[in-house]
Amino acid sequence: MEERLANSLNRINFIFRNEKIIAECIKNSEGFSLLGESFGPFEKGKKYKLKLFSAIQFIEKDILKVAPTEKCDNIDVQRYAISERDDPKLIKRSNSYFLNKIREFKTFMENEINKKNKPVIDLDRYNSYTSNIIDSRLLKLLKLSRAELSLEDERILTNSEKLLYDYLYHLIKIWRDFF
Repeated sequence: MEERLANSLNRINFIFRNEKIIAECIKNSEGFSLLGESFGPFEKGKKYKLKLFSAIQFIEKDILKVAPTEKCDNIDVQRYAISERDDPKLIKRSNSYFLNKIREFKTFMENEINKKNKPVIDLDRYNSYTSNIIDSRLLKLLKLSRAELSLEDERILTNSEKLLYDYLYHLIKIWRDFF
């Protein structure tokens, strides 16, 4: 069961990495073709819509950067953490992959720190706020998993939380039925 859950979470993350993000060019680049797909050319100052997994390569090479509308840094994660802490119910996020976004965008934060563009404390805060979000949402999810989901509750969950809910609900139901 553990392996199935891990595989399912990896599939959800794979789907997220195939989502398109908006990136802004910070350095001109001729671009290249790989396996029949072209990337670039990129012109400084212009914005491009690329799949996340493709954009990562250009972001790490300082050709592109995540557009301000797409960013997810320690300040954004702090806002999520505060809103989760302050609301006793699960909060519906506009992006059902927001947990995946936090996970994947951590790479960008680490990249900025390695380049000395941001202080290490920002990554520490990012990690701390992420833990707070995960723990808070998990506690709320555990409370929900004691019963069947309403349609409203189901709309609030992220894709990965729906998966976890199904596992938890099933396990709790078996345990309760046993006693």
